[in-house]
Amino acid sequence: MKNQSLAKMFYEIAEYLEMDGVPFKPYAYQKAAMTLEALKEDVEDVYRQGGVKALRALPGVGDAIAKKIEEYVTTGRLRYYEEFKEKMPIDLDEITRVEGMGPRRAKILFEKLGVRNLKELEEAARGGRIAPLSGFGEKTENNILEAIEFLKRSKGRFLLGDLLPVAEGVLEKLRKVKGVERADMAGSLRRMKETIGDVDFLVISRDPERVMDVFVSLPGVEKIWGKGKTKSSVRMAEGFDMDVRVIAPESYGAALQYFTGSKEHNIALRKIAIDRGFKLSEYGLFKGSKNIAARTEEEIYRRLGLQWIPPEMREDRGEIGLAEGGKLPGLVSEEDIRGDLHIHSDWDGGSNSIEKIAETARERGYQYVGIADHTKFLKIERGLDEKKIRERNREIDRLNERGKKASLPFRILKGCEANIMNDGSIDIRDEVLAELDFVIAGIHSQFKMTRAEMTGRIIRALRNPHVDILSHPTGRILKRRDEYEADFDHLLKVAREEGKILEINAYPERLDLNDANIMKAVQAGVRMVVNTDAHHVDQLAVMRYGVAQARRGWANKKDIINTWPVAELLKVMK
Repeated sequence: MKNQSLAKMFYEIAEYLEMDGVPFKPYAYQKAAMTLEALKEDVEDVYRQGGVKALRALPGVGDAIAKKIEEYVTTGRLRYYEEFKEKMPIDLDEITRVEGMGPRRAKILFEKLGVRNLKELEEAARGGRIAPLSGFGEKTENNILEAIEFLKRSKGRFLLGDLLPVAEGVLEKLRKVKGVERADMAGSLRRMKETIGDVDFLVISRDPERVMDVFVSLPGVEKIWGKGKTKSSVRMAEGFDMDVRVIAPESYGAALQYFTGSKEHNIALRKIAIDRGFKLSEYGLFKGSKNIAARTEEEIYRRLGLQWIPPEMREDRGEIGLAEGGKLPGLVSEEDIRGDLHIHSDWDGGSNSIEKIAETARERGYQYVGIADHTKFLKIERGLDEKKIRERNREIDRLNERGKKASLPFRILKGCEANIMNDGSIDIRDEVLAELDFVIAGIHSQFKMTRAEMTGRIIRALRNPHVDILSHPTGRILKRRDEYEADFDHLLKVAREEGKILEINAYPERLDLNDANIMKAVQAGVRMVVNTDAHHVDQLAVMRYGVAQARRGWANKKDIINTWPVAELLKVMK
């Protein structure tokens, strides 16, 4: 859990350094934060086992940052971070969640208007005090107010990618408690929803009191809402709540099914039970007073005449009808993924060389990897022009040739993430796009077009014969920016006509397409690809979140092209 807290502080330190115009150092802290987010072990355990030397061995962690991690692990404080907060007492995490509010703008508003948090930002915008400032204006002020309203609608929800690593750390600790026979996550986290309200754990244990003692004493527990003999509730420092329940082995399956939900899925199941003369509860499936199924979920679904339904599908969207007929789809899994087609290299501002990316992808068991660097319109991302793309392609050719000589069954694909301009054109010439193995195109500017304008813009890009994949198709950023206005059903129709592929962007702040749109694409016969949009090799691990959304959208292997061998993959692209 210290991993996430440290990562958050390092990201904020990077923003403070950026405010002060300090070169290079912000990136070092961002890189260390990415490492901590992706780290499977608890960084405290890494330090306890190997000291500062073990910390320095982590990717992106140098001596200075290793010592800061040591300070936090041993004292619970980080003085360097606290000094920034004293000098600039801004709630950066809150303010920079507002679309368009970066660290430098936050600094200006603090210095000019004394704005320190979201409440004061809203008051300043509603009072018309932001528009007169140089570099802002009335349009920016209105956009800030719109973004704040969007944030209010998202309040109380946490990103799957933020909560799951924390929950898995807690789960591992619970499983190590003496007397624990089994422990699982439940609720919306088990269903892998894109945002989570709170975290639920179920446990079988011969010593429930010991489980409760460990749970309420976990690192990061800020408040104990309640501690009982078999149930406890706590508030974590990050602001979310966690519950644990110790369940009797004979009713564990019923409890796991009940507390996994969703509410709508459970109501539908209870209706089926009643229709068949049963009663279903968290304690079991009853025929009169006799409990006829409770130990496992599979047993409960089977006695109701249903296939066992994967947790990601339990939203009452037709899954029960399919389960009655034994026709549930075989959902895609992370083990099915053979490659990742959206990775940024150090050619465009990513962290790693193409060689390092390929090496990491091979270690993950992939058969291929696609390098999709930004193109020239995105100057802030060091986007590549035509000349630079060709230079980078030659490097990829050399690496592939070296791999052939070493008989490595792996291929690096030449791609790019080109920009869809306001008129729907692409910012790279067609003859250079034609030289690539694949082209991803996406919108990275001018998000506030009308529905008709945005739909037309994307359709023109989809009709470009050199474009293969539409990246993050609806443009949303979870808890920060809503989808842009576009007719998604019309886009699906054009994508199918043109044989284009829609991306499921696995980056935790995007998860775009969402599950509902994935279901639409599956039904429309439009192929998809799950990509990480990684800017650092550690971010290849976020593939799991994209696959989870694909499963929530009922996608199987035939729907997801990067489950295919490279030869088949290239056939559906140019």
